[in-house]
Amino acid sequence: MTADRRTGAAEALGPAAWRTQLLSRVGGDPPARFAGVFGAAGEDGSVRLVAVVFPEGAQSPLVLETTLPAGELSYPALSPELPAAFWYERVLHDLFGVTPRGHPRLDALLLPLTDPAHAPLPGTARRPAPQHPDESAIPRAVTGPGVFTIPHGPVRSGVLESVEYLVETPGEDILRVQIRVFHKHRGVSKRFEQLPLRDAVLVAERVEGIASVAHALAFCHAAETCAGIDVPWPARLTRSLYAELERIANHLDVMVKLTDAAGLAVATARFGLHKERVLRLVGQSCGSRFGRGVVVPGGVGGLPALAPRPLDRELARLHRSIDSDWRAAMATPSFLDRLRGTGPLPPGIAKAHGALGPIGRASGCATDARYERPYDAYASLGLGPPPDHTDGDAMARTRVRGSEIAQSFHLLGQIVEELRDLRDADAPPRLPMPGNLTGESTGWAEAPQGEALYLLRFDQGRVTRCVPRSASFHNLVLFHEVFAGDILTDFPFIEASFGLSVAGVAV
Repeated sequence: MTADRRTGAAEALGPAAWRTQLLSRVGGDPPARFAGVFGAAGEDGSVRLVAVVFPEGAQSPLVLETTLPAGELSYPALSPELPAAFWYERVLHDLFGVTPRGHPRLDALLLPLTDPAHAPLPGTARRPAPQHPDESAIPRAVTGPGVFTIPHGPVRSGVLESVEYLVETPGEDILRVQIRVFHKHRGVSKRFEQLPLRDAVLVAERVEGIASVAHALAFCHAAETCAGIDVPWPARLTRSLYAELERIANHLDVMVKLTDAAGLAVATARFGLHKERVLRLVGQSCGSRFGRGVVVPGGVGGLPALAPRPLDRELARLHRSIDSDWRAAMATPSFLDRLRGTGPLPPGIAKAHGALGPIGRASGCATDARYERPYDAYASLGLGPPPDHTDGDAMARTRVRGSEIAQSFHLLGQIVEELRDLRDADAPPRLPMPGNLTGESTGWAEAPQGEALYLLRFDQGRVTRCVPRSASFHNLVLFHEVFAGDILTDFPFIEASFGLSVAGVAV
């Protein structure tokens, strides 16, 4: 779903008033959920700051804007009073050369920027030369007798994304973890610029490949609201079908990594098989194992190629097999011992940060766009109660995913039943989009990792600025917070239980 934010509709605030209003909204009673602060550069050297918050119970976000004039690209940092802004402000520094004064640690996050003159300035035509990080630099925050730093990554054994963790330890206990994601930075945000809608949605699908459907949905929701288009019902059903299949595949992938870390070879193979069956089912239905090409501006590329009856039969077989193996794994003492109490995220920190997806729901944060701001077919489907967990450890995060897999199969059953009743004369799968689309809007969708949020600006049918904010970016900073008494051998369980994508962080 989306909140329309046409050009000029947002209130213009001075930097001081903008900061004060944002902090008062997030710290109010009830508090609004902080969703991020983003930038857009002007050709005159100015930078517009855009903060997005979701007031409790609101169906649309509140967007607060201010502009930093050229030559004055600084403001009092939000992070000391709003820790959730910590990474967002580092990105503003990396991409725009903006200095949040008083920021606790303004190290490079997305880009090792050494000279503001080389900032890429998303929203402008600038194309700076590539930046090269100093790979020998290993910053340390913990000092003392016997404390050393283990650089873990960016290249690691196994089929894992490139990311560098700096583990500070006296030998076994993990005292602190720093995360450096700039090795993965791809400049995707700049890649959107000047693309027509039909091409830009292809980039959105590749922001976070394992959540291709969710990112395409968030992008298209923003474009459709800006255009005033109401997507036909068959397209809404089809979108929700692929979104739930994507959720199942992602949660199974987490279980593959968890059981592999525990040395449960049979369980690892079984969950890998189930994930492969889900991806093949998606491929049979649309031609792409990752659901690419399904979601297009105005609707979908086509209805599922697999007829409802065989689709329903395969879903039933999958559900039985997955449920049986999931229950077996969750009854294995040696597996549960590695999850219970591992990497706990305290509910207070999760709530203050606005933790998203299974990470948040395992720590008492029930944020889920399908419930709060339903889109596509979700408003008409029986979602059932959301998972309710507060332990916040790897066990709770795994249980949330188990509950969500069961919920996804329940939703898929409803969707397939609706598809079976569709007639050839029903509404077309998509509507045409205007070729001169101009304006600004915000869109979202609930990815397997949590809320994907897109801020888009269009001019005559082309994207002039796109901010793709994944739940992986919003949540990965919480990785710093969960090492309470954990040791090195707990690391793979904590990382796997987070279930995040580094590609979705380093855009």
